[in-house]
Amino acid sequence: MSIKAFTVRDAVRETGGRYFGDTEALDRQVTGAESDSRLIGPGALFVAYRGARVDGHDYMAGCIERGASCCLSEREPRGPEETPCIVVDSTLRAIAALAGWYRSLFDIPVIGITGSVGKTTAKEMIWTVLNQHMPTHKNRMNFNNEISLPLELLRMPEDAKAAVIEMGISDFGEMTRLAGFVRPTHAVVTNIGDAHLEFLGDRQGVLRAKTEMFNCMNGDGIAVLNGDDETLRGYACPMKSVTFGRTTGCDFVAEDVENLSGGGMLMRIRHHGRAFSAMVPAFGSHMVHAALMGAAVGWAMGLSDSEIAAGIAAYETVGERARLIRESGITILSDCYNANPTSTAAALESLRLLPGRKVCVLGDMLELGAMSPALHRKTGSYAARAGAGLVIGCGTLAKEICKGAMEEGVEARWFPDKAALYPELPKLIRPGDSVLVKASHSMKFEEIVEKLRRIEF
Repeated sequence: MSIKAFTVRDAVRETGGRYFGDTEALDRQVTGAESDSRLIGPGALFVAYRGARVDGHDYMAGCIERGASCCLSEREPRGPEETPCIVVDSTLRAIAALAGWYRSLFDIPVIGITGSVGKTTAKEMIWTVLNQHMPTHKNRMNFNNEISLPLELLRMPEDAKAAVIEMGISDFGEMTRLAGFVRPTHAVVTNIGDAHLEFLGDRQGVLRAKTEMFNCMNGDGIAVLNGDDETLRGYACPMKSVTFGRTTGCDFVAEDVENLSGGGMLMRIRHHGRAFSAMVPAFGSHMVHAALMGAAVGWAMGLSDSEIAAGIAAYETVGERARLIRESGITILSDCYNANPTSTAAALESLRLLPGRKVCVLGDMLELGAMSPALHRKTGSYAARAGAGLVIGCGTLAKEICKGAMEEGVEARWFPDKAALYPELPKLIRPGDSVLVKASHSMKFEEIVEKLRRIEF
């Protein structure tokens, strides 16, 4: 489906840039925007970012050759092969301005999603619920930051009746900039946890940074908040809000949760004096909250309980987030996409639900600042109390995880890196074990998952 039509001339006006090139090219239609030159097709706007390793400006000529409508650049073109071109002081600010203008062309509900963990799962669940009944736009994968999110907004098709936008931040002010061009009408906060503490300090800092979103919303929207989250429970929301969780008093409550042998869950969702049954075709305790968020947003959008239930049942698991693999006589809970203490605790609660001896293969969790050693040790302690029979730490920081587990009396083995772990892994795993694999994305623990899949007993 095509986007709402706009031209290079519109892009020049909205970015405030200087135009270089043939005046006839000003009337070219823009079909979208990309910062990856390999994805450029006819009509796309190429956004040249200067990265740590790659400078997008070096690829402008090739993008024009492949049919780009124009380039957005921080330097003047070196020749006609790099035109048409819009030159701005900052491509980051310019593409945000263009995305904000494009967003203004849509008079639709836009659900902004933030939180320390679970943003992508929440986005996919809410999108699935809404998209069953109205064309709904979403950002791809976890393209949720200041570089990628404007491009995702510029992909919104002209027939969109709603949008679900995940927003990720790591510092103060970022949410204000993101929400400034996304302009959400509704907000979802998944939780407030120990993430990006290197920049945000503590959980109150995380709360303050995430809820900057509310300053960019009008008073007609609804905030959907996690009522099980200790920090959010004490938060005085400045707008109309509903809560979700398993705690008595939440507006949307999950009851009678039953884990199915095939990996899904059944539950009853109670809200506003009534209840309905829902089946979630995915595994993990975090999916209870995801279903509740889908229900709360569906209700806010006017969907019936049966429509919400049908949307929840249509959910599909995304990538390496809580993927359940049964192979080689063991059960693997692959949750390798990313990690912080909050998401790891949630994964450990999911591991608790699986059969057999519980084994954790845990790695370094990054961007935790001065609290990093204590938080890693606390995670090891939590793993022990969550029923782990063996904790395997891999990585420099993971040594503290092992210390925390051993302090609780649980067996733990530490390895400085994956190369040291691999020869010992088959000796540590037994038939019938359930094994959680989790670490920050840069640790590439999906490689450990593949090693586990090939174990022969």
